[in-house]
Amino acid sequence: MDKMTTFLPAEWYEQSGVQLTWPHAGTDWKRMLTEVQECFLKIARYIAERENLLIVAPHIEEPRKQLQAAGLEMSRVRFLECPTNDTWARDHGVISLIEEDKTHLLDFMFNGWGLKFPADLDNLIAHETSSSGSLQGKYINKRSFVLEGGSIESDGKGTLLTTQDCLLSPNRNAEMNKEEIEEYLISTFHLKRILWLRHGYLEGDDTDGHIDTLARFCLNDTITYVQCNDKRDEHYEELYLMEQELKTFKTTEGKAYRLLPLPLPSPIYMEGLRLPATYANFLVINGAVLYPTYHQSDNDEKARCVLQEAFPHYDIYGIDCRALIKQHGSLHCVTMQFPKGVLL
Repeated sequence: MDKMTTFLPAEWYEQSGVQLTWPHAGTDWKRMLTEVQECFLKIARYIAERENLLIVAPHIEEPRKQLQAAGLEMSRVRFLECPTNDTWARDHGVISLIEEDKTHLLDFMFNGWGLKFPADLDNLIAHETSSSGSLQGKYINKRSFVLEGGSIESDGKGTLLTTQDCLLSPNRNAEMNKEEIEEYLISTFHLKRILWLRHGYLEGDDTDGHIDTLARFCLNDTITYVQCNDKRDEHYEELYLMEQELKTFKTTEGKAYRLLPLPLPSPIYMEGLRLPATYANFLVINGAVLYPTYHQSDNDEKARCVLQEAFPHYDIYGIDCRALIKQHGSLHCVTMQFPKGVLL
């Protein structure tokens, strides 16, 4: 295969750092702030052991004190002070595109997952991180198009995996049809093709089916995906149909993908509503995979074994993310990675 000079890197491409947008009392986390900040501290600790960390917050002194008290290597931590609505860095952070030895920092419109939640402040974070000097790279304004990082998966070789429910939702880019959106993404990210999933669903998901809750690219033409084996579960049919779709997908060389099923966590409820717990919401960093756990020993261990198979030479670390799913997200959703050379 010809070497691409411009490409959207896979998550396992060498990284310089990861962004966390810190939870504070002005967010929906107010009533459980200590609980969620403890989860963020665990994520931050694992990241800072291997690469740099960018903390975005309206007031940086509080997260600085917390990180210092937690014993982080503070020489690895960068801070950016700016107003925020919420904490989902995956969806309001810049998306990095590599062109030869340069990195482009793409800033798309973030509209609160299809106008569901306030996003006026978070929609400015990507521009702020780029213009403040926190990130090294060329800022590219793409704010005429609504796109969240959690809605796309790249294999680093020109293939994008996404869902129709999210990218074709009427409150994102309603003036464009599927063909126009596909053409836009292929042109913007210098892709060879897009694989669209028509099926896949998690109860309690606010994102209209982000791909990072359902199916993920891994090393060596592997896809990990959420599988439901209980026919009585409300997810069974949609996840079964998604599995059948994945079986039809071929690599650019015409071979079937290696498919590794992740267990569906046992139902977790809050105030009578099922929460969108998923093991697909893992984060790949340099030499390690951080994955969410849900205090379900059997399922948590099964997920760890699957991810170890998908990333055989990586360390696999589980982090209790029961706090995060109370706001309908998980570990990958609160992070955004940067390729080498971006977060110095």
